[in-house]
Amino acid sequence: QVQLVESGGGLVQPGGSLRLTCAASGSIFRINAMGWYRQAPGKQRELVAHIISGGNTNYADSVKGRFTISRDNAKNTVWLQMNSLKPEDTAVYYCNANVRRSGALGSYYYWGQGTQVTVSS
Repeated sequence: QVQLVESGGGLVQPGGSLRLTCAASGSIFRINAMGWYRQAPGKQRELVAHIISGGNTNYADSVKGRFTISRDNAKNTVWLQMNSLKPEDTAVYYCNANVRRSGALGSYYYWGQGTQVTVSS
């Protein structure tokens, strides 16, 4: 089994910063890619940022220049540094990972439980 645990969400004023952390644990052979998604009330879940094991990244247009995704392959951990936060960034943020488990042939996607980010004055 694989578990993803997020932390770092909270309430912040517009223009402020937060750093989200997601740590993966369990019977992991390799993590191919990790990413952050978010879902605001009444909206579909959307990709925020994505990083593969080699370090290549991609971002949603709405967060480019403000958010930075990074990872530590040895620690199976990914971070999302969020700067210049706006009220429209308010959402539940979910960690996602494409994982090959130890002893398994294929790779599967796993999700964290989500962490609330609220941007409000």
